[in-house]
Amino acid sequence: MADDGKYSRVEYERRFFVWPESDWHSGLEPGGRAIDDKYLHGTRLRLRVVRDLATDEYTVKLTKKAESPSPFYRTLSRILLTPTEHRIFDRLDGERLAKVRRHGVHAGRRYAVDEFAGELAGLILCEIEAAGLDELVRATTPPFANREVTADPFFDGANLARTGRAELLAKIASFRAS
Repeated sequence: MADDGKYSRVEYERRFFVWPESDWHSGLEPGGRAIDDKYLHGTRLRLRVVRDLATDEYTVKLTKKAESPSPFYRTLSRILLTPTEHRIFDRLDGERLAKVRRHGVHAGRRYAVDEFAGELAGLILCEIEAAGLDELVRATTPPFANREVTADPFFDGANLARTGRAELLAKIASFRAS
């Protein structure tokens, strides 16, 4: 059996819902990346185009997140694609998800803020990553990232790609009510 470690890595990650009216902009680094994801039907595959907002350079990759017993880590495998390969995969059925990702640093730890577009406009999520599970659990989050949604399947990318505006607004309303 081949050593999958050459082509994949374990991703330790926590996600947090961010209220749009909170002060999430301050502390972000200039620039960012526009991300266009397409979750391919019937698979755990995601076709991703990442475009640097400052340079307009882009990268295309095909990724797969393996099933995991924990919402805090998954094995992630990726393949970089050429423009021709991207066009071939992009013909497959799937749902799209668009967002802009920006980064900041809080308490010495880098974090990402994703601002979603389209049907999900107004949704903002903060992600923190770590080298291992112990480090991830101990990580201090930015003050605006106070509602953890790591274990909520609603906020998985593939689900968000299928989520309509009304469903998103109902979810946010349930947060406001609680």
